[in-house]
Amino acid sequence: MRAQLPHLNEKISGRLSGVQHRFRPWFIVWILVMWCLLMGELTVANVVGGVLVGLAVTYLLPLPAMPVGGLDISWGLLVRFIGVWLWDFLVASLKVAWLAIRPAAPPRTAILTAPMRVDNEFVLALAVFLYNLQPGGTVTDIDIAGRMLTVHILEADNELDIERALGSIGKLERAMIAIFERSV
Repeated sequence: MRAQLPHLNEKISGRLSGVQHRFRPWFIVWILVMWCLLMGELTVANVVGGVLVGLAVTYLLPLPAMPVGGLDISWGLLVRFIGVWLWDFLVASLKVAWLAIRPAAPPRTAILTAPMRVDNEFVLALAVFLYNLQPGGTVTDIDIAGRMLTVHILEADNELDIERALGSIGKLERAMIAIFERSV
């Protein structure tokens, strides 16, 4: 099952005023829910306060429009990817924890460059976000024009570790393309 997301720039073209652009009902609802959770109880005062905070945030601190046009989401692949990513997250967390407590010298680290050949900048940002959340590696630089990532990897004691790190970036790249950019 695939779903097309509308191109935001088509929705934003001259028809709406600046204030209308800032009104984002789902964002206000999200802030309302978070406000009530932070307050610890659901009361009329907390709901009114949450709505007021939501309105203030959306009108006084507007977010820019996101260029998400042209995304072709494969929901089945996305759900599968989330499951695989969560498993990889657990494994990487345990591996980094072991590196921290093992009675050996710290591992050798490395800075590598790897391609991230996604077409959409939103998908590129999402890929970087997902990679940075995984323990054991961090994106240190993004070459948007060349679609290259510079990454720091925690464990680079041998060629196999480096190949494994580059392979995980390639796996992420293929998943992002399959989920968001290619029709099946």
